[in-house]
Amino acid sequence: MKLPRRQFLHLAAGAAALPAVSRIARAQTYPSRPITIVAPFPAGGATDIVSRTLAEGMKAPLGQTILVENVTGASGTIGSGRVVRAEPDGYTLVIGQWSSHVGAGALYRLPYHVLHDFEPISVLTTSPLWILGKNDLPAKDLKELIAWLKANPDKASVATVGAGSASHMCMVYFQDATGTRFQYVPYRGAAPVMQDLIAGQVDLSCLEAGQTLANYRAGKFRVFAVMAKQRFFPAPDVPTVDEAGTPKGASETSAWSFRRASSRRQRRSPPSKKPRSRNGGRSSRRRTSRRNEMACMPAFQR
Repeated sequence: MKLPRRQFLHLAAGAAALPAVSRIARAQTYPSRPITIVAPFPAGGATDIVSRTLAEGMKAPLGQTILVENVTGASGTIGSGRVVRAEPDGYTLVIGQWSSHVGAGALYRLPYHVLHDFEPISVLTTSPLWILGKNDLPAKDLKELIAWLKANPDKASVATVGAGSASHMCMVYFQDATGTRFQYVPYRGAAPVMQDLIAGQVDLSCLEAGQTLANYRAGKFRVFAVMAKQRFFPAPDVPTVDEAGTPKGASETSAWSFRRASSRRQRRSPPSKKPRSRNGGRSSRRRTSRRNEMACMPAFQR
């Protein structure tokens, strides 16, 4: 069939436009390639477990591969900085924590701004902290621990997940509240802290209750008190710091993690000189329309 020239040109133009339209449609479909979740702490720790549990749950609904990349060091700020430098296209996410987005920013000048350089997506987990020690410590409860620390100033070693981390701030409070003195030993993450605590290489630490519950139940270390106003429900035998007898009353200290993406605002935001911790804390509480409360630790699955 012979087509009129005008009709032929219309059809040819429509056919030529089809590939362009399909490319635009593909570009507007998210995600069209694998997504990377940066876990800014070592494998085996709470942040790593949260990251891998989240990645597994995202695969089916998104229909894409979800990669988990452990970028560790400096209380989580190295991994967070890696996400800031990535393109703000939603394909590079980070699991933020108290240490990487509050504590470290209160102590150091960071290569990013905790408020302007990230876009919060959802809160993932919360867990109280508790004070724990190796099994061969002479103290059997918190009062005996305080007495032993006062009788042996600067003798005990306390493992933390880096300066500015929740575990560090927990023990700073404890030191101030009890008038004790001890030596801090910074680690790159909670997993190596637990390994050395179980092996007796360090004396004390303050870690997330959910992450360490299984090892506590197995009797691998001693727990003196939970840093909360109420007892931790999977371990009701562990007293709160109030009940255990800290001189200045209870302290509610918890660790939380949340999902964040690089923000386009970073392109015009200068690095923060010294962001205040209250700003970082407030940003972490921002909510999206979909809040994902994820109970991924064995402690919360029982």
